[in-house]
Amino acid sequence: MSGSLLDAGAVIGCPHGGRVTAATTPSGGVRLAGAAIATAAHSYVVAGCPHTVDGVPSPCVTVRWTADGTGITVDGAPVLLDTSAAQCFSAAFVPQGPPVVEAAQRKVTVR
Repeated sequence: MSGSLLDAGAVIGCPHGGRVTAATTPSGGVRLAGAAIATAAHSYVVAGCPHTVDGVPSPCVTVRWTADGTGITVDGAPVLLDTSAAQCFSAAFVPQGPPVVEAAQRKVTVR
């Protein structure tokens, strides 16, 4: 399993162009280039999603990540990689597709 670590500065969007940001600020002692490493303990929200279904607005509002089984943790929570499984959801908890990670930091390879 390999991928790039996500940190508080990673640029993430929903599949429809909305902007994904951390609802809870990643904190802790582990930082990458000054930015806190993102973990499965953090919540993410989506703003500006233009998605509609049959003309009715159905924007992405949240992202749920499933941390990979890398065994790498920060403050006891698994780190998030750009390869970690994730799903964007509407306010009605309807799956809307995976988020798009546009920028990530250093690569981690776990064997």
